[in-house]
Amino acid sequence: MNLIAPSSTLLYEGADWDFDVLRRVHDACEEIALGEMGLNIYPNRIEVISSEQMLDAYASIGLPLYYRHWSFGKHFAQQEALYRKGLRGLAYEIVINSDPCLSYVMEENTATMQALVIAHAAFGHNHFFKNNRQFTDWTDAKGILDYLEFARGYVSKCEERYGEAAVERLLDSAHALMSHGVNRQQGRRALDLRREQERERERREHDEQIYDVLWSTLPAKGVAPALHREEEAKRRALLQLPQENILYFLEKTAPRLEPWQREILRIVRRIAQYFHPQRQTKMMNEGCATYTHHRILNRLHEQGRISDGAMLEILHSHSSVVMQPEFDDPRYSGMNPYALGFAMMEDIERIARTPSEEDRAWFPDWAGCGDHMGVLREAWAEYRDESFILQFLSPTLMRKLRLFHVSDDAEQPALHVEAIHDEVGFRKLRSAFARQYDPSWTDADIQVVDVDLGGDRRLILEHRATAGRLLEEGEARQVLRHLAALWTYDVLLQEVDPASGAVLKQHAVSPPRG
Repeated sequence: MNLIAPSSTLLYEGADWDFDVLRRVHDACEEIALGEMGLNIYPNRIEVISSEQMLDAYASIGLPLYYRHWSFGKHFAQQEALYRKGLRGLAYEIVINSDPCLSYVMEENTATMQALVIAHAAFGHNHFFKNNRQFTDWTDAKGILDYLEFARGYVSKCEERYGEAAVERLLDSAHALMSHGVNRQQGRRALDLRREQERERERREHDEQIYDVLWSTLPAKGVAPALHREEEAKRRALLQLPQENILYFLEKTAPRLEPWQREILRIVRRIAQYFHPQRQTKMMNEGCATYTHHRILNRLHEQGRISDGAMLEILHSHSSVVMQPEFDDPRYSGMNPYALGFAMMEDIERIARTPSEEDRAWFPDWAGCGDHMGVLREAWAEYRDESFILQFLSPTLMRKLRLFHVSDDAEQPALHVEAIHDEVGFRKLRSAFARQYDPSWTDADIQVVDVDLGGDRRLILEHRATAGRLLEEGEARQVLRHLAALWTYDVLLQEVDPASGAVLKQHAVSPPRG
């Protein structure tokens, strides 16, 4: 007699899971993500790792195949100590912007948490990476994994040939300048990582030729003023001054760097560029992924493929992720990107389906259109955090989040409320709030403006101090010491008023001896 097990529509039962469960969950999520939500994703690659491997991924900023550096070990020790003492949890997943999209999930996760992170990372983040313009214009998803393998191998060979201490010093300085190693302006050539290894020799030969031409433009003593100005213009053109990408400038121009050192600067710069779109889209990216997992898992529950108990576990985790601490809560550290992103995605769905008259006045082009997924897909593709808030933050959500705009002027004795809840106030509040997500406002605008090639070869930089905000002197001097170590000559940083051009403060640093 054959015994037939009772049929069940559940994808899994209980907390245990195996790889067949992961495959069923992935396929079920894919049906909804592609069939109902219209998402467009890279092929998925899911890898299961231990808690220790997750800690290791934390330490190396979430990238596999990364080169070695002492700071990663330091971060690993710090995170491990907090985790073992129960003072800090671990991320349920880490997702890599690559093609195929690589998602790491922890083996300690329950089956329900694996379902949540697959919906969140393998479909939400995956869709955002593939379709958002910041990523398509500035990163190379097909080439990143091969490039990381090349970078790790190249750094390892340099350690063997030139010594670990020399490579470590170089990486210390490069990492200190990493945030100033990206192209922020559109129009620059996007990353093409697939040919980096084969182009290494060509690039070195080309750079040596440019270097010779650069130094040949130094004017001889006693030349006519007109000729001197012509040579000066030619020199500045070759140097591409002013230059915001300081690592690029050093890679191409630093007088005493060896070819291997220039290549390592290029590696650090390429990885910094890879992360730059993520800094500009943190709130949108997390909002997209959180909205996606919420929609997918609710649909699976409606279809009877996830049990009530599993759904309670999902809701508990989801509520924790989107919780926004109050300003006087010890946990408060600003606006939670998950909370704001998810709230804005849900608000867009509400406006597209059941708008109020206020919504129709603020969003006449799409309020009540009935196609909220079409609006969301376009927003996820075309905007970054700042512009997304400027375009889609509604008065309803501003009231719900109880947002307000306070001016903190150092020259005034008290804070001043700049906006109240009326039409003018909402627009003023939305503009001020969006500016907090604008890298051109939050990041220091520092550029190389000149080099005294004919004299002491001093490197001159300029910081445009927006709203009179000067750099913290101790940190500025520490970073400038790393810059001087790479340049090998004196470095001068001038902080200037953007309006008047007046010099507000100067920082002068000399390179270390020896």
